[in-house]
Amino acid sequence: MGRVTERRRVVRIRNGGAGVRPDTLVAEEPLEIRLNGKPLAITMRTPGDDFALAVGFLVSEGVLGAASDVQAVTYCEGATADGSNTYNVVNVQLAAGVPVPDITPERNVYTTSSCGLCGKASLDAVRTATRFPGIASDPVRVPAEVLSAMPDRLRAAQKVFDRTGGLHAAGLFTAQGELLDLREDVGRHNAVDKIVGRAYQSGRLPLTGAVLLVSGRASFELVQKAVMAGIPVLAAVSAPSSLAVDLALESGMTLVGFLRGPDMNIYAGEERITL
Repeated sequence: MGRVTERRRVVRIRNGGAGVRPDTLVAEEPLEIRLNGKPLAITMRTPGDDFALAVGFLVSEGVLGAASDVQAVTYCEGATADGSNTYNVVNVQLAAGVPVPDITPERNVYTTSSCGLCGKASLDAVRTATRFPGIASDPVRVPAEVLSAMPDRLRAAQKVFDRTGGLHAAGLFTAQGELLDLREDVGRHNAVDKIVGRAYQSGRLPLTGAVLLVSGRASFELVQKAVMAGIPVLAAVSAPSSLAVDLALESGMTLVGFLRGPDMNIYAGEERITL
């Protein structure tokens, strides 16, 4: 736990000269997520906020909605041959009466630090019905100048990025620009799951009136996760994909890309961004 960074030897060349020095790298380790004791998914993540990551992932998969759906979240002991705890296996035990999805080889999901959800049988399987369908009617309005200031606020709050330069970030903001939460991870989707998971744990879902800002591009998976958490506005400093725009339009979400200073592209829900 808490293994966010590691030190490695590096040969550094500057101005034609070489020297040996230690370098700080962001840690990347596998996390296996189990549901009621059965393996469900493996993700490559930066250790930390593992319980939030696990329940946030299950929110995005449509398994969890209310905080009462979970009985317990624990690290699994005996995850290795010698019985030691690696803190790389988390089990989410559902409360009695909560439906358990089919866990089959076809349903089992492998996620990586780069691509988000992979191995889905079809696009329809990814479009999981949200527990919070009110995004289209969310009346939130965000001034463009407030949105423009969010990337700098997010970057200023990234503590681990300052030491490693190798992390994505997701930030949850109010429509007035207040930073409510920030999570960093080697995977964009993991950072968002941690944001959603922490909101789930504190009983704050759906995240009505909130703005989610991601430090990279806006993929379909990130829009899906925002939809599943009831977030009406998603902004990214880089480009969205075509499927991300399609899903935002379908769900009534506001999707902003290339958010850099006062400039931005609004791909869906432009009525929420005021000039």
